[in-house]
Amino acid sequence: MSKPEKFDPFRRSVGHVLDIIGEGWSILIIREAFLGTRRFEEFQKRLGIARNILTSRLKNLCANEILDRVPVKEGAKRHEYILTRKGKDMMPLLVSLTQWGDKWVFGEGKEPVIFLDREHGEPISRIQVFSASGEVLRPRDIKVEAGPGATPEARERIEELNKHE
Repeated sequence: MSKPEKFDPFRRSVGHVLDIIGEGWSILIIREAFLGTRRFEEFQKRLGIARNILTSRLKNLCANEILDRVPVKEGAKRHEYILTRKGKDMMPLLVSLTQWGDKWVFGEGKEPVIFLDREHGEPISRIQVFSASGEVLRPRDIKVEAGPGATPEARERIEELNKHE
């Protein structure tokens, strides 16, 4: 199978993230880490994942600084996996994926999980995209522009997109 970067000029944005977390087990491991799972055996038990696959995914998530592998206590041979700051920044992605699945896979009133505001005990609002002035944006309200890290191929594709406006 060809690598997506050969065909995807925007690979640096979505494609690269998918290289890190796009495989199904990885996002489930991240979800479990958000829910407080820390030890290898706990991940394995809660997810029903094979040891070799879990080992591989944990190594990848640590190598990409999503999780940090730390000793349970000083000098211990056992380790825990803790979300890094970079990993914690994935919270909106996890909530958004959950809300999308609840709406389009399960349907309203059939949500398997509801996220609550811990302080108030109320369901959190749906994840949305806002303008700098605080207005909710719809897909048609958003324009793509080349950023400083855009490749020549990405710049060409964005130019092509913006010609059709």
